Amino acid sequence: QLVESGGGLVQPGGSLRLSCAASGFPLDYYSLGWFRQAPGKEREGISCISTNGGSTNYADSVKGRFTISRDNAKNTVYLQMNSLKSEDTAVYVCAARAYCKGPVVYWGKGTLVTVSS
Repeated sequence: QLVESGGGLVQPGGSLRLSCAASGFPLDYYSLGWFRQAPGKEREGISCISTNGGSTNYADSVKGRFTISRDNAKNTVYLQMNSLKSEDTAVYVCAARAYCKGPVVYWGKGTLVTVSS
């Protein structure tokens, strides 16, 4: 399973780092992605990182503010979120994918990020 942590309430302009830890299977076989779903909106894929971390991609909405990384030794993927905006408020979910843009094999349950003053 995948378990996210690190969500919470943060003021606009602030930062948070989300973590997603895997148990029961090794993450290094998979590309890893972060998705988010805001209230009343469709789920949005925001970032993905390849198996060895050599390739990353980002949605335009988060490019330049968010950074995805992974530590295969710790079986964990991270999402560093800087310069947060109110429109970043959402449930953030990590996923293990066969490859970036490929099918999701495992989903996490999500962690809520609220950006508000």
